[in-house]
Amino acid sequence: MPSADDLAIARYARMRWNTPLSESHAALLLQRLDIPAGAHVMDLGCGWGELLLRAVGADGTGSRTGTGVDTDDAALARGRALAANRSLDKQVTFLKQEAAAWRERAERVMCIGASHAFGGTREALRALADLVQPGGRLLFGEGFWERPPTKEATEILGAEIMPLADLVEHARSLGWRVLHLSTADQREWDDFESTWLAGRQEWLLHHPEDPRAAGLRDELDARLREYVGVYRGVLGLAYFVLGR
Repeated sequence: MPSADDLAIARYARMRWNTPLSESHAALLLQRLDIPAGAHVMDLGCGWGELLLRAVGADGTGSRTGTGVDTDDAALARGRALAANRSLDKQVTFLKQEAAAWRERAERVMCIGASHAFGGTREALRALADLVQPGGRLLFGEGFWERPPTKEATEILGAEIMPLADLVEHARSLGWRVLHLSTADQREWDDFESTWLAGRQEWLLHHPEDPRAAGLRDELDARLREYVGVYRGVLGLAYFVLGR
């Protein structure tokens, strides 16, 4: 029988990062973040920190540094291994800590899909304002309603999600200037949802008789039904580069 850890490893095995984002879109966001030489980059709710590693390593000078903060032990271990494989382990540190408890400022801060760690969108934008150094920038990724949600979508995803126009106005009301705005397209969403499932779908194909297989099969089928039947084309993801 497979070990208890193999299924946990399979969960994110096919994912580049835990957000709907293409390679070209990621490159655009890092360009708009405009990270200067010698800057420190902070990623709150970093997961395994793929975008953080690219942000630090992109200039090739070794002058940038970064810190990734998360509470997921497996994700942090993956991030440390990726950093070591790319010879970035002297420049990037991964720490287990609640994002909302972080107090050190940085020239560039990233928080993508992790506003829940602060208590929601509004609370995150307020808290992150204290973590970006004067003249710095924040890369903020947040969900929004592409179109009015059904009752089922609201029950699954939460009533606190805003339309994009409201999200923009809320950021502006807190003193942020929107330096860049782009949204995940449908292909990015489809790839994200597919890769989120793919590692465990492959696990099922290789372990159909495992005692965990039936429950996992039901879980994955339910997620796919929810995506294609409830929130595909309804839930969006916006990426902001914000300054103050």
